[in-house]
Amino acid sequence: MTKKAVTSDIRGKLIVLGTGTSVGVPMIGCGCYVCSSQNPKNNRTRCSVILGLEQGNLLIDTGPDLRQQLIRENIGLVHSVLYTHEHADHIFGMDDLRLFQFYLGHAVPVYCEPQVEQRLRQTFDYAFSKQEQTHQGATPKLAMHSITTSSFEVLGEEVIPIRLNHGPRFNVLGFRVGNVAYCTDTNGIPESSWPLLEGLDCLILDALRRKPHATHFGLDEAVDVAQRLGVKRTVFTHLSHDLEYEQTNAGLPDSMELAFDGMQIDLT
Repeated sequence: MTKKAVTSDIRGKLIVLGTGTSVGVPMIGCGCYVCSSQNPKNNRTRCSVILGLEQGNLLIDTGPDLRQQLIRENIGLVHSVLYTHEHADHIFGMDDLRLFQFYLGHAVPVYCEPQVEQRLRQTFDYAFSKQEQTHQGATPKLAMHSITTSSFEVLGEEVIPIRLNHGPRFNVLGFRVGNVAYCTDTNGIPESSWPLLEGLDCLILDALRRKPHATHFGLDEAVDVAQRLGVKRTVFTHLSHDLEYEQTNAGLPDSMELAFDGMQIDLT
């Protein structure tokens, strides 16, 4: 029997659930200025966003902090999930999808590339077992959909996957919905992907730290990307403790800013 979820109506909004690097901020054992900051905007859980579409809530990635993030933002329903890639800080909260089968009355639709599905099946093998469950809700109930096309429809909206480089030997996906694009965990945009980022109202982009990194844009590199695209508004995410919120924002162009956990961005 389908249960009714207690949830906020986030239609027309993108909520930034988490903005932190793979280890989060504060980092375990670190006493630096940012990690010990009392400013909540320097408190960064692992990266994820959720979009309130007309037909439901579309989650991008299930990081290890997913339960905390959804409760914090009073989001009681996830209708579908997209995955950017299979690294631990983007998939390890997948078990928190278990409850949604009760609210939806069916399996949660999940969209990802084949290698991501393979990693999910290996990491969460119990969720894909053919063995009969002892009770409903013992494991996540998922309906897997492979991303193999240049665009596809989810919850009544066109989703455009954007190929990105995450270091020299690893590729990930960004996603564009309408005039908003989410591009985390990248330090390179292939030439074929630049046209997919034209005409954006808002770009959410990786900017790990001030210095360049082997697999992430440094802040100056990310600024250069935004300036090349001429985006109306750019919001930087996947942030380390190298970037203090207020100080960093003070030095950015007017159209650019750091994201913070709980930030809301209009989709219209």
